[in-house]
Amino acid sequence: MTQTPDIPDDDGDGPCRRCLVTGESQPTDLLLRFVLGPGDALVPDIDERLPGRGFWLSARRDVVETAVKRKAFHRAARREAAMPDDLAGLIERLLLKRCQDSLGLARRSGRAVCGFDKVASALSEGPGRLIAASDGSPDGSRKIAQAVRRCGATARMVAAALTAEELGSPFARERAVHVWVAAGPLADRIARDMARLASYRGLPGIGAPEGA
Repeated sequence: MTQTPDIPDDDGDGPCRRCLVTGESQPTDLLLRFVLGPGDALVPDIDERLPGRGFWLSARRDVVETAVKRKAFHRAARREAAMPDDLAGLIERLLLKRCQDSLGLARRSGRAVCGFDKVASALSEGPGRLIAASDGSPDGSRKIAQAVRRCGATARMVAAALTAEELGSPFARERAVHVWVAAGPLADRIARDMARLASYRGLPGIGAPEGA
């Protein structure tokens, strides 16, 4: 990794930002934003809504850990920043909560279902996003791929960032291996957040269902 670069005093207007650690300019969909709050406390701005100058890092645990080790936030802010305990762990918990909260909202609004039978049925009802658990079985992947082929659906996959237990929680179930979210802004937000969490956890990217 390169030496922490200097950055402008504000975020700028473009869709890309520069990572404090790697020095690479990337779309904000692949980054994490931080701001300094009261008392110069560093705050992870997972929702990207907090006011103030933003500091950006690639959505990877190792990058966050390197930023803490190198005091990248202190140098970028040009003053001492009060760091939360276990910043890397805190960010993972916040990313997970955002994903699960959005899935819960989709469920309550009738735009998301889980379970093989319900997902297979929803595939034929219109466009949407297909989510698989990161620890799902190959047999489950084959079965859902067959369901995709049978109904001729265009299954837009979401990065498999959540375990079956984590995926089931928003649906008040112990486990969920597959989830379908109807197309729309909420589905797009879930896809983006799942991609960030998958990247943060070092999980593989998005791929088509096996056999699709």
